[in-house]
Amino acid sequence: MPDPRAVAVNVAANTNEPGFRGPVYPDGSFAYVPIPEPAATLPRDRFPVDEPLPTYGDLDLPFAVPADLRGTPVHADPEFPGVHGRERATYGDPYAVKAGRIAALDPGDWLLFYATLTLRPRDWAGPGDGRPDDATGDRDGGTDDRDGAWLRERGVAVDDDLAPDWGAYLFAGMRVERVLATDGGGDAVDRAAAVRAAPTNAHLKRDPFDARVVAVGDPAVSGPFDRVVPLSAPDAGSEANRIVTDLSSDSGKGPWWRRPMAFDAAATGRLLARIDAVRG
Repeated sequence: MPDPRAVAVNVAANTNEPGFRGPVYPDGSFAYVPIPEPAATLPRDRFPVDEPLPTYGDLDLPFAVPADLRGTPVHADPEFPGVHGRERATYGDPYAVKAGRIAALDPGDWLLFYATLTLRPRDWAGPGDGRPDDATGDRDGGTDDRDGAWLRERGVAVDDDLAPDWGAYLFAGMRVERVLATDGGGDAVDRAAAVRAAPTNAHLKRDPFDARVVAVGDPAVSGPFDRVVPLSAPDAGSEANRIVTDLSSDSGKGPWWRRPMAFDAAATGRLLARIDAVRG
């Protein structure tokens, strides 16, 4: 069997959707926060599996989200066993630039996920939890604004490889069991085939179904890491480190943190060795 290859794609909450990034803590641990569901969805009785559309209030998060966001449905994609109430490892994507990269993966290859995260203290309360403004002395309207600058001012120890404020970080991986992709003649994967392969994937709740690619992962080895693997340099989140510039297909120029990255077999071997050190 050939050595595995890998593709990394950007997912999760950001400053556009829902308006804040998930936290990365001083020791490199983190919280995975999905984006809101931006598309129209089917009625629940037309979902492939009888389950509710999850909301921010349903997520198992270590901080509070604003009250007006708690009822907002989330796009729970990727999904991992045991994370936010999910049971399978799946990922779907409607965008050709990412779908094309993922479609080239074979069983045994890796689909990796990265997110932009903001450095926060371990007890970060969240982007709005309704607590009194004077709870920490550094709050404004219920928002806990403590970040990397707050940590530095107080001499809190932060792992050396973390960016000083926000950065891009690998946080989860999926060892591919199967990939369904369009044959170039349609805008989406065959829905019936996707239902059989990944019945709980978030794209199957959309109306219409729109995924150009659906990946199914081995649930035994797919999921979040215990600690992030930085893609940003330790002195600036917008500066790519050598994982991006030396190992991936990306140049590390411009807004590299929004683009998919491919890793050949040799680069994947080196990257997986780094990931193995932070996996649970």
